[in-house]
Amino acid sequence: MITILIVEDEQNISELIRINLTDAGYHCICAYDGAAAAGLIETGSFDLILLDIMLPVINGYELLEYIQPRDIPVIFITARAGVEDRVKGLRLGADDYLVKPFEIIELLARVESVLRRNKKSDRYLEIAGITIDTLSRTVNRGEEAIPLTLKEYELLLLFVRSKNIALFREQIYEKIWGDEYMGDSRTVDLHVQRMRKKMGWEDKIIAVYKVGYRFVVNP
Repeated sequence: MITILIVEDEQNISELIRINLTDAGYHCICAYDGAAAAGLIETGSFDLILLDIMLPVINGYELLEYIQPRDIPVIFITARAGVEDRVKGLRLGADDYLVKPFEIIELLARVESVLRRNKKSDRYLEIAGITIDTLSRTVNRGEEAIPLTLKEYELLLLFVRSKNIALFREQIYEKIWGDEYMGDSRTVDLHVQRMRKKMGWEDKIIAVYKVGYRFVVNP
């Protein structure tokens, strides 16, 4: 399982991140200051670090220099939105930079992207009786293959990696089709309906009134 270290001194933000990443299938460990994080990095093994900049004891920039020799990808998560701050973080070696406040769906997408670039993504995803092979892009229920189109497959991954999160139609459209959402929900609705029918998930991917859809999975 992918293990992520969350280094964030605001515990409510840290817990929100932890809950959502855990729901997405990641194992998470939290540190609330730079010194505690350094100790965990020294003794543990992590596939990704989410790192705030303004930390007690040791700040994020200093901690990044400590992380660098260990070849662990880092995403800065910070309220410092200035271009100079972003450039400094990226030049020091961060893999990505996410500014607070942010949408959970964006955090999940950036985590997935960085893990994929660093070849640390889990190949197989198992949920609700199905197995997704992210390398071959195949979906199976036991020995039965479930044929999905490319867009249906991408929708499936989006819902699986955002389980129990209400996704707005515009978020879904922009993530899957890569274009600005113009307010026509028919494309999203049609593809979601076809995909969940093939999956037999009519009772799991539910419509959320005036929002979009949620993939409901019991803990």
